[in-house]
Amino acid sequence: MKNLLLAAPLALALLGPAAVAQAQTAAAPYRVLRTIPIGGEGGWDFLVVDPAGERLYVAHGTQTEVIDLKTKRLVGAVLNTPGAHGIAIVPGTNRGYVSCGRNNNCVEFDLKTLKNLGTIPTGPKPDAMFYDAFSKRVFAFSNDGGQSTVLDATTGKPVGTAALGGDVEVPATDGKGHIFVNLEDKSEVIEFDAKTLAVLRRHALAPGAEPTGLAFDAKNNRLFSGCANEKLVVTDSKTGRQVAVLPIGKGVDGVAFDPTTGNVVTTNGGDGTLTVIHQDTPEKYTVIATVPTAQGARTVAEDPTTHHLYTCTADLGPTPPATAANPKPRPSIVPGTFRVLELGK
Repeated sequence: MKNLLLAAPLALALLGPAAVAQAQTAAAPYRVLRTIPIGGEGGWDFLVVDPAGERLYVAHGTQTEVIDLKTKRLVGAVLNTPGAHGIAIVPGTNRGYVSCGRNNNCVEFDLKTLKNLGTIPTGPKPDAMFYDAFSKRVFAFSNDGGQSTVLDATTGKPVGTAALGGDVEVPATDGKGHIFVNLEDKSEVIEFDAKTLAVLRRHALAPGAEPTGLAFDAKNNRLFSGCANEKLVVTDSKTGRQVAVLPIGKGVDGVAFDPTTGNVVTTNGGDGTLTVIHQDTPEKYTVIATVPTAQGARTVAEDPTTHHLYTCTADLGPTPPATAANPKPRPSIVPGTFRVLELGK
């Protein structure tokens, strides 16, 4: 076997670039299994899998669409969620929450009927939503200044504000009361206490810049931060030591880690790819594949039961000119083309 493994890179080197790309794609641990059409209009952000309910929730424009994971069909939507970004599902309460970036609030909804149960004021520009089972709290993370609203997961009532000192992006947890989040404007990943809300540690991510997607390996205390300058930074969560920096695609917004395979994946909407990185050991990481997805597919959710990945996008049109109010405009969206992609073996 050793000789065969040594011969493989040489054999690929003798092939042309197109043949090499085809061989790498064929050997990749993921491929697009199906496309689930959604339609409608507007932008999109997070997807969240509810394993118990066997549903996928997708933040899309002014509503949050719901897909049955058994039938792969759209079964309904949570309406009136303008500027939908993040989604949190609270097991055992029949409650979910969606952050509404346009209104600076979040919507509480019924998981069975999908009816709106009320709105709750949040900090400015609520983005990621997160349920922490240890503290039994829901966090509405603000992408403007870090004044993130904390809710009691049972009642939906605000119980505090987490002053995190930056523009908060995607969270992760160790399951023991410590929550990690990327600060996009500070290029840091921080750790804070889910109950006291005190910031415990701050770790610089340079040479990574503008981190968004985040995943965590709880067994080995490794944080995986996807950064806008096409780098994935691996950090030791206990010490802040930078373990590795790896190249990824353009426009990352989602990162996932599968402990059963040791794969770290980033969804790169800028070039329409999935970068697959293997954890050879907690100290060594290797880029093993670049999988085509679709331009704009930048966020990701993993089904812990099937280990399938979900991302979403739509056909993109021209990019409008930059303005003072919108210095970084995104491409226009072709109405009716929004869809979810399912990836797996």
